Order: sequence, then C-alpha cells, then structure tokens
Amino acid sequence: MQEPVIMAELWRGALLESTHRGHAVVMHRDGDVIDSWGDPAKVIFPRSSCKMIQALPLVESGAAAAAGLGPAQLALACASHQGAPMHTDRISAWLHGLGRSEADLRCGPQPPSAAADRDAMRAAGGAPGQLHNTCSGKHAGFVTLARHLDAGADYIDPDHPVQRAVRSAFEDMTGEASPGFGIDGCSAPNFATSIAGLARAAARMTDFNDGVRGRAAERLIAAMIAHPLLVAGEGRACSELMSAMDGVAVKTGAEGVFIAIAPARGIGVALKIEDGATRASEAAMAAILVRLGLLDRSHRAAQRRLNVAQPNRRGMDAAYLRATDFAGSAP
Repeated sequence: MQEPVIMAELWRGALLESTHRGHAVVMHRDGDVIDSWGDPAKVIFPRSSCKMIQALPLVESGAAAAAGLGPAQLALACASHQGAPMHTDRISAWLHGLGRSEADLRCGPQPPSAAADRDAMRAAGGAPGQLHNTCSGKHAGFVTLARHLDAGADYIDPDHPVQRAVRSAFEDMTGEASPGFGIDGCSAPNFATSIAGLARAAARMTDFNDGVRGRAAERLIAAMIAHPLLVAGEGRACSELMSAMDGVAVKTGAEGVFIAIAPARGIGVALKIEDGATRASEAAMAAILVRLGLLDRSHRAAQRRLNVAQPNRRGMDAAYLRATDFAGSAP
C-alpha cells in the first residue's frame, strides 16, 4: 500500500500549521493510468462525486425521455445544489410534471446553503424542506426512474430496482465489484470502489460512442457543462471551475472526494483527501487540472483554490491554504 502525499498546506505566517494528505488517479478511457499519487487501490465512498454515474440508468432506461427531461433537469440529477430558488423551483416543477410532489422524495429536509435564501424563506414564513436538500435533484431522478419501472415508492432501499440499476451501472463503469455500500447523507446507498475505479468510471463517461450508455453519458456531461450553476451554485467550486474551462465537467463529493471528466481528452480524474477536508480537495483538483492543461492557473477560479486566503473575524488575511507542488502546478 502506497502512502498518501501532501496535497495542500495551511501556512500561518512563516509556520506550516496544517497539512492535508490524499490520493489521486488520472486515467484515460482506454484504461491507461496517466498519473497517480498515493494509493490508487485505496477503497473509498465516492459520495456525491459519482452522481452522473448514478444518473446513467435514468437516461439509459428511457425514463428521462419519457418524462421529457431536458438539460436543466439532467444537470440537477447530477447536482449537489445550494437549495436556491433556481434549483428548488425547477425540481418542484419536474416532480409536478410526473404527478409527484416533494412528499415522494426520500432525501430529508435541509436548509438552503445561502444566508440570503434562508432569510427570505423565514421572512415568507417557510421552513426547510426536501426540495432544499442538496441531493433533491438526484432523488427526483430516482423518482422518475421508479415511476418508469413501475416500481415501489421506497427507491432508496438497496434492493429496490432503482438501486439495483444504479449498482449495476456503477460496477460496470468502475470495472470493479463494489465491496459494499454505506448510507449517504441523503439516505441513498453509496457504493464503495477504489480511487482507480472511480477514475476509470470518470474516464469511461467520455466514451460517447459506447452505444446507449455512451449517448446517456454524453447527455449528462453536456448538461452539467451547459448548466454549471445548477450543478452547484454561486461561488461553489464545481460551478466556477466548469465555467473557467472548455468542456470539462467536475463534481465534488463529501469527505474530500472530487472527480473531473474531460471528454475531448478522454480523461477521468478522481481524488480523495484523507482527512475529508473540502478546502484541500478543491485545491488538489485545481492543481491537477492545471497540470493537465485543462485550467489556466491565472484564472480567478483557479487562484481561489490554489492559494486561498483564510480571513479572521476582522477580515484580515491571517493564513493561506495552498496547493503543494505534488502535481507540479503550485502557484
């Protein structure tokens, strides 16, 4: 087993205060490993980074077409959104078009991420609901697939036809039998795989010529790239990094997981920060994207992750989080 590498550091004055270690793999869709750091065989939960893989059965089955889903809905099916009106209004309309409602979701309530949206909700006498859940778009996709399959309402059960389809697609794309699953923050099963397996799945999402699956992958990736704000939201790494690049999809997951999909290059990237720090996964992914020539290091979206000021409560820049030179792209 290979040791993790230091991917990000926190400096306060001249003192190195904290380090973040991790693992990453860059893979081509033909199966060749282009680069790796740490242990490619480390088994992880991909968390929300794999939502586009979880959405493959939604498109492959014909459920998306039967429901008339367009790029905005497909982007939301892959999203970890902020619960803003631009997200919740679209998901509510999507469910209404199916003859379903918020009550059919199984993701649980969650307050909107932005303080302004929380304040507006309280001022209107509202309360956090399932539509605000960061995963409600993925769950709307599950509801759509369950309806198309004429399956039961408890689509988060690991033995439900929806989750069996998700697991089958996930294992096929990773090229690995999953050793098991954990229950994600949104209550759906999250199937484990190695970091190399996750990178392989990301790379295979670029094979648009792979029959029905390739066409499904193409629709999902195109939707994410066309609607970066629906995938995450204002100020979020996924949205900003996608907007800064030409035709590259990225997706974060909880506990320091991040993936990237570059169709024109046939490349997939997967990384995991061992301590689960999002700030470090964003820095490490930005560094790898720069190394691959997919992201301009001088772009504001890159600099906001590669060299991040940590202000104190008076607004002073008291510390800096920096990507290391592990990928040869430190600022």
